[in-house]
Amino acid sequence: MDRKESAPAVINRRDAILAGAGLAAAQALPAAALAQAGPPPASSTLYSEGRRTMSFITTQDGTQIFYKDWGSGQPIVFHHGWPLSADDWDTQMLFFLSQGYRVIAHDRRGHGRSSQTDKGNEMNTYAADVAALAAHLELRGAVHVGHSTGGGEVARYVARHGGNGRVAKAVLIGAVPPVMVKSASNPGGLPLEVFDGFRKALAANRAQFFRDVPAGPFYGFNRPGAETIPGIVDNWWRQGMMGSAQAHYECIKAFSETDFTEDLKAIEVPVLLMHGEDDQIVPIDDAARIGIRLLKHGTLKTYPGFPHGMATTHAEVINADLLAFIRG
Repeated sequence: MDRKESAPAVINRRDAILAGAGLAAAQALPAAALAQAGPPPASSTLYSEGRRTMSFITTQDGTQIFYKDWGSGQPIVFHHGWPLSADDWDTQMLFFLSQGYRVIAHDRRGHGRSSQTDKGNEMNTYAADVAALAAHLELRGAVHVGHSTGGGEVARYVARHGGNGRVAKAVLIGAVPPVMVKSASNPGGLPLEVFDGFRKALAANRAQFFRDVPAGPFYGFNRPGAETIPGIVDNWWRQGMMGSAQAHYECIKAFSETDFTEDLKAIEVPVLLMHGEDDQIVPIDDAARIGIRLLKHGTLKTYPGFPHGMATTHAEVINADLLAFIRG
């Protein structure tokens, strides 16, 4: 049975930091056969730093996927948004590590330290890469947490690869499902021209575009009275510029045009939807407020005044609610 909760408004000068214009989202839909196939075999390379491990797996098509794997206990797997990397989850990784969990985060293909691929930059392959990583790490009873595009990746992975005890719960934060782009079947979506604008800006001057997004709508720094936090903007830019311009360009189609309706309907495990009510990137009315109606075991928690990047700007609130859901 679906439940809906509304978090109390917690708005101060830092609280107006989130939002967006429709960017960190999901991925497009090639080859259905790929989604139905089991995870491809993967080889691995491992580098250790004390208790914390950073590694790569190599997928069947030769793509190297970077991941972090810290601690022990029930695994929590974090899936980042566009065009970022596993580093976007550092605050959550450290928090849940301190709570006794095993925490894992990977760089999606074409992002961060993973291979700068010219193929497979779409949702079915993203989900298959996660399946290969989960199989390699022998994950059982995992909780998968995805932000924005990463939320789409979680939905597709859990729906198509998450059976047989592999997944215990899922969390979608400011996530793109069910679908972002406007169409006859999705009249409340964002016009295709918005995403064409993203592609144009990325192709013309990616470095400047990747300044404008975090300094503006992503964290809500464009709201009246909001205080920009330079370190957050710089870290977003750093992560984005590590990845492939081509992969980022192709991922815009993936996160904006992939339809996750059937994925949400197919998920059997409990799902928590967390969404800022001032999300300028993935507007809540065409995302979580529709998605909750498609889930069999869904809970929707909304956050008045919170932006798209609320896991960074309001980490203490988001972490506490995540912990309660995982323990519940």
